[in-house]
Amino acid sequence: MPGDWRKRYREKLVTADEALRSVKSDYRVLLHTTASEPPALMDALAARGPAVENVEVISMFALGKEKGYARPEMARHFHVNCLFVSPPTRQAVHDRRGDFTPCLYSEIPRLFTEGILPVDVFLIQVSPPDENGYCSFGLSADYARAGVESAKVVIAQMNRNYPRTNGDKVHLDEITYIVEEDSPVFELVPPKVGEIERRIARNVAGLIPDGATLQLGIGGIPDTVLTFLTDKKDLGIHSEMFSDGVVTLAEAGVITNKRKTLHPGKFICTFLMGTRKLYDFVNGNPDVEMRAVDYVNDPCVIGRNDTMISVNSALQIDLTGQINAETIGNKMYSGIGGQLDFVIGASRSKGGKAIFALSSTASNGAVSRITCELARGAGVTTPRGLAHYVVTEQGIADLRGKSLRQRAAALIAIAHPDFREPLTKEAWQLGLL
Repeated sequence: MPGDWRKRYREKLVTADEALRSVKSDYRVLLHTTASEPPALMDALAARGPAVENVEVISMFALGKEKGYARPEMARHFHVNCLFVSPPTRQAVHDRRGDFTPCLYSEIPRLFTEGILPVDVFLIQVSPPDENGYCSFGLSADYARAGVESAKVVIAQMNRNYPRTNGDKVHLDEITYIVEEDSPVFELVPPKVGEIERRIARNVAGLIPDGATLQLGIGGIPDTVLTFLTDKKDLGIHSEMFSDGVVTLAEAGVITNKRKTLHPGKFICTFLMGTRKLYDFVNGNPDVEMRAVDYVNDPCVIGRNDTMISVNSALQIDLTGQINAETIGNKMYSGIGGQLDFVIGASRSKGGKAIFALSSTASNGAVSRITCELARGAGVTTPRGLAHYVVTEQGIADLRGKSLRQRAAALIAIAHPDFREPLTKEAWQLGLL
């Protein structure tokens, strides 16, 4: 690279408000996701609102408090388009001030690079440049490269508090404007878990053998599973994300990545979400590689890992094995995310297992999560043909290779005892038993 990148760096320096003047009415703005959301640029985007109309804001997994651009008073100025719904954007979707666009996580980069969703402005957070002018995407590489290559304007918040990770990077020459702002990096407080979550996690842990490569989804149950793996040996990580629990097992010598058949010795992921403990672990760590989501979540890539174990949460499952992990009734709660990517990948893996973990009831025990039929309007995140292990605090149901009647019986057996009799009666009426 030319040696004068430092001069070009200075020429790109602006304030956040100056940079966000690039956002015009009818533009589409793409946001860096999860803990990589650039807080200084997000504030400036909201402040830009009164000067624009009909700006579409694309987000994946937004964290923290309600976003300024998603508030009701901003409805004329900004329209939220969620590729995954999370607490800060959920109400906007429910109130029709925003939309949800169903898509597999692995296919999101194509939406931008192939012009299906052309990007006008991309807001990212990056580490300061290295000696060659390259900045790290830090905690989220997922669609960052695709966003940089597709956007007309790339605005980067340069944050000295932001971890530098190995893997995908961006050169200063690819950035239009630089905003220097050393914001605190968002930390995700580990969720509180109770005895039910621990019972579920213990059941899941019993399905994980030594030498397995793990993908762990988001939530209290996947996090708790890690606490029951302390007696395992040589586990590996190939996951769309990981958090603090993985660090604990790595420091204890449980996760070594030695027996991985793809990228041995390496933690492979596409985004990170946790506390300072995690961020310190990945900062400059040569064993951690952040890769684009169309690689990490590609089922063909995932399946190259022998004994690939995917562990994901679910909201509801019907007696035929259809799995809903994204809606409560017809209301969006989350999204497809990477669940189906890893379910297919684990199914292709030699010795692989796709595990769905959920409590047997919801609403303080008033509602069974195992039902004869999914709720009206519910999304099918994973089709029944790919359902494998379903785990509740009541036990484990192995559905692969089972008939509809066998599945119904197995799932009723791990439902809460209060619901087994009514489920059995309804299943008979529907011809499922």
